[in-house]
Amino acid sequence: MTLKSNCQGTSISFNEPTLLFEYSLDVFPIARQKGLYNNYVSNGYMTVDTLRMLKDAGMDAIKFDVKGDKEAVQKYCGADVDFVWRNVGEAKRLGMHVEVVNLVIPGVNDEDECLREIAQRHLKELGPDSPLHFTQFYPTYRMLNRPGTPIKILEKAYTIARGEGVNYVYVGNVPGHKFENTYCPNCKEFGFEVVKYVITEDKKCPRCGLGIPIVGKYVKSPRFHL
Repeated sequence: MTLKSNCQGTSISFNEPTLLFEYSLDVFPIARQKGLYNNYVSNGYMTVDTLRMLKDAGMDAIKFDVKGDKEAVQKYCGADVDFVWRNVGEAKRLGMHVEVVNLVIPGVNDEDECLREIAQRHLKELGPDSPLHFTQFYPTYRMLNRPGTPIKILEKAYTIARGEGVNYVYVGNVPGHKFENTYCPNCKEFGFEVVKYVITEDKKCPRCGLGIPIVGKYVKSPRFHL
């Protein structure tokens, strides 16, 4: 189905993809043989052995939902975020492409200290060039009594992370926001948008020539003009 749909890879996501661990071990090698990439969208709460087995099976990338600092994750998830950050660093060491997302919820994980801790842990485990996303929360399920995340809070998170030294920070779930785009951390003015892919074939900013390390292989899609 992936090949017939002219897709570039597989992504296992909802609910938590580690629930489909054995399925992943079956699918990923087949996809790899067909020239497809494989990735996970995960809460990151897995063993190191699991992560290594997925890598050996052909997983190329993983997106981790961190969900806050140590206190917030313990209170609302009953989990230890240190295990997640351990896996973030291990995935990077295994050679995968890694991105981190934090859903910013008012009154849960939107304090300056919390946002700064996330940025600092991100830098410690991944360095400055791995993408870090702060996404907008919408009231739902057991948190209907909480307001949606004000855009100014997301922009504050962006500013804090950039100030700490993360080169590629994004605001998510806010269609059309300027921080949805990728900006060269050197000249800062040039944006790389989904509808306008102008990074050079050797993965450099076309304006100043800085290498953009978060860009994958250069692809010309038959469905879209990139």
